[in-house]
Amino acid sequence: MLTTYRRKATVRSDGRIEIKTPNLKPGTRVDVIVRVEGEPDDAKVREARVHELKALFKETQSLPQARTITEEEISAEIAAYRAEQNE
Repeated sequence: MLTTYRRKATVRSDGRIEIKTPNLKPGTRVDVIVRVEGEPDDAKVREARVHELKALFKETQSLPQARTITEEEISAEIAAYRAEQNE
């Protein structure tokens, strides 16, 4: 079973992060994921990336080889991918 605890922390001047969790016993193995809170201008960067990605999708969909793909081929590819993921 996977249990999740959320804690906020600030990176110290020496680059270390310390998290105190009284719920965990010493020696408990954990998987730590660090998510950095965004800077105010990150929204602008993200918006620009989304715009670039949409432009890429539009360009890719306009390629001649993309126009020859049928709905049946797309469905078969999705089904094959899902079957592979469930193995």
